[in-house]
This record gives sequence, C-alpha cells and structure tokens, in this order.
Amino acid sequence: MTALRIAVANQKGGTGKTTLTVNLAAGFLLRGKTLVLDADPQGSAGHWAWVGGADSGLPPIERVDAAAVRTRIKQAAGANRYVLIDCPPHLESDVLGQVMGAVDLLLIPVQPSPLDLWASVDMTAAVLEARAGNPQLRAYMVLNQLDERNALSRSMHEALGVFEVPALTNGLVRRAAFRNAAIEGNSVYGLGKRGARAAQDVEAIIEEVLSL
Repeated sequence: MTALRIAVANQKGGTGKTTLTVNLAAGFLLRGKTLVLDADPQGSAGHWAWVGGADSGLPPIERVDAAAVRTRIKQAAGANRYVLIDCPPHLESDVLGQVMGAVDLLLIPVQPSPLDLWASVDMTAAVLEARAGNPQLRAYMVLNQLDERNALSRSMHEALGVFEVPALTNGLVRRAAFRNAAIEGNSVYGLGKRGARAAQDVEAIIEEVLSL
C-alpha cells in the first residue's frame, strides 16, 4: 500500500512547523511504519531526534537535500505507511515546489496573529500553482498555539474562511507539553500524563486527516 505523504510547510518562520511534524509523526507511528524527511536546511527535526536519542520513541528522521527530496519521497512511500516532510520556512526555495508535486496532503500551521494571516496569502497562491502539476494535492491550514481566552484565537476559523485553502476543524492549543517535548527530544505521547492533553490535540488532527 502506498504511503500517505504529508508535507508540513509555511513560508513564515515560527509557526510551529517542526513541532507539528514531529508530534504528528509520533501519532502516525502508533498506526503504522512512519518516516520523517527533514528537508529544512536548519535541520530542526533531526536535531530534535538527536536530543532524544534512540529511546525517544520517535520514528526515524532523515535529512534530505533539495536535489534528492522528490526521489526520496517516492522511495519512502514504498516502504512506509506514512511519510511526513518538514519543509523549509520560505517559498523561494525550489524544495517546497518539488515536495508539493510529490505529496498527497499539505498542512500549513498558522498561529493566531495578523502576520500569519498575511503570510497565508502567499501559501495559498503556492498551493494553487502546485496543483497545476499535482491536481490531487489537498491542502489545509492547521491552527496552532490557540488560546481560548484570546479573542483572535477564537475568531481565527472565521478569518481563515476567506482563503481558498480551508482550515482543519482541529488544531493545537498552546500547551507547555509541546515545549517540554522539544526540550526532551520526545513527543507529547512520550511525556505520559504530562502530555496527555496535548496528545489528544494531535490525535484529533490525525483522525480528521485520515477522514478527509
């Protein structure tokens, strides 16, 4: 069975791209063989795994350069049930175009801020362009760092409704567990009770993605 290939990308840095990638991968690993391809030159996902070591419970995280990314995605799809790609945080790189041409699903993490909303305009344009070569590409925004006490957080779904790329119903709430998981080189699943609520957030996203 061909893998579900998921890219996580946003042209704006600091949106929680790697946090979403690593924790989603940990959740998918509970369902089947999973591989993370770290296509971000900063190598954040790979460093995350290095901190946790062999006992972190994370799936394999493999660095891949621009020249090989599309070929490696296709190879990985034949040996894994789920393949996630952590993309560079900018649109200028050819990497993102190659990735979007080779995946089934693009997830765009967006934090509740005006800057993230404005950056989403360019991401939407990139998705529409990518569909010319990959008509089956599905794309969704994922709300991150949500705070129910914040009015902007509460209104984000409505604000994103004007874009051609829809938002998932579920998102990630701002929780200390996500920061702790990164510090410890683990996922929120590996934190036990400390990460239980955060893991529920991730599970809700995964279940929604699998139902699309």
